[in-house]
Amino acid sequence: MAIAELGVVVLDCPEPRALADFYAGVLGGSVEGEGDWVDLKLPGGRSLAFQAATGFVPPKWPAPDHSQQFHLDLTVTDLDAAEAGVLALGAKPLDAEDRSRSFRVYADPAGHPFCLCAC
Repeated sequence: MAIAELGVVVLDCPEPRALADFYAGVLGGSVEGEGDWVDLKLPGGRSLAFQAATGFVPPKWPAPDHSQQFHLDLTVTDLDAAEAGVLALGAKPLDAEDRSRSFRVYADPAGHPFCLCAC
């Protein structure tokens, strides 16, 4: 029996609204709220939240001496089209050179790593 149910994943960042807008461009959904806490309500009822963090330092990837903390795996049907879309929204490639793999690694505008994964 489960003790709890996952409510929302929250990303610390310097500008919650800007990062919520980035992920809305990637995942769809609607951005709600202003200030230190902003929600992205996704299709299907799930949510991501973005919280202002004073002194935010982005994760480093890859860096064996620094933890990336977590990353998002985003499933896509066309890696090339998805890559073009996330780059246009402001993502930065971290490890997208190997075209033989079924995934590519990027950083969102606040520096959080995420992967585009072919389904």
